[in-house]
Amino acid sequence: MSTAPATVEDADAGEVAAALSDAPFVRVVAAADGDSLAASGVLARALRDCSIPFQVRVDPVPDPVPGAADDLVVGIRASGGDLTLAGGESASLTAAVAARELGVDPDPILALAGVAAADRPLDTGGAATLLDAARERTTVDRRSGVASPTADLADGLAHSTLIHAPVSGDPEAARAALSDLDVPSEPADEDRRRLASWLSIEATARGSARAAETVERALRPHATPDPDVGFATVEGVGDVLDAVARERPGTGVALAIRDDEAVRTAALDAWRRHARAVHDALAGATTGRYDGVFVARVDGGDPGRLGTVARLCRDVRSPEPVVLVVGDGGAAAVGVDADGLGRAMRAAVRAVDADGTSAGDGRRATARFEGGDVSRFITAFREAL
Repeated sequence: MSTAPATVEDADAGEVAAALSDAPFVRVVAAADGDSLAASGVLARALRDCSIPFQVRVDPVPDPVPGAADDLVVGIRASGGDLTLAGGESASLTAAVAARELGVDPDPILALAGVAAADRPLDTGGAATLLDAARERTTVDRRSGVASPTADLADGLAHSTLIHAPVSGDPEAARAALSDLDVPSEPADEDRRRLASWLSIEATARGSARAAETVERALRPHATPDPDVGFATVEGVGDVLDAVARERPGTGVALAIRDDEAVRTAALDAWRRHARAVHDALAGATTGRYDGVFVARVDGGDPGRLGTVARLCRDVRSPEPVVLVVGDGGAAAVGVDADGLGRAMRAAVRAVDADGTSAGDGRRATARFEGGDVSRFITAFREAL
């Protein structure tokens, strides 16, 4: 029988490892983002190696509940289970340490991709230890250029969700831009630097003050040229994990748990589909600015997609510290040094749909609801914030 406490919020790696080692069955419920998905994969692989049965579920509006009988429910950035792995700056780092305490060496590329998806540096603290471990297994070189999961530069430019630029969501425009820049399909370092400089200008020309910081996420990636890795850069893997967690969670779980070419292909297809939908939604959004909150109304209501729209809107467009994106039956909110977004989202859902659901913490939140007055939803969110 598991000896885990009834509820442990923000469990550290030692608490996670102790609870897992004593559990006859583990259910992992993860938020739909790249860091949480990577963390769930790190834990799942460790459980598999320890012969502990498990199940993993990823949901844009996660709702873990404590396990029945001897089951242990672990929420990754999702409160409500037997314990919650919030992970501080990166859930993947905490999961990697927990795996080591279970006697399993975590896949360093997977964990690093989670760190990258959490927008944290890869060369400091625990991530630096993972980077050293990755380099012991394969080639990892930081180089000039733009982060992409594939070697096709046009593919990476068009479908990256790390940035929003004029070519985003449009492969033909990306190919035309590369042609105008005289960047070949197999670029040299000078070609990569020229492309990075161009992207820095294009992605910030019409953006907010935060756009210049945001574009840095996509530049000077950690390249993984070994074909066995399956992806071109660590940051590109993080981008795919984040997209597939939101677009096709089942495929995301498969990608995080096992190394399989067919799964990687399906994940890349989901990444492209997610990017096109998100960039189109951001380009066509109807926006409004309030005191402290920037609101974007878009078509579609999938909370996973809306979460990416909200992040990009915050990073490249919003002059306010909090962004709320509302669609048809769904919403997402993110902030810069924000607090209370989960509470505000719950209040907004209650204002329009007694049976609606929401999830989140101080910095981000998502929701599903039926019908309702969108204006009332927005007002309730603002008032609760």
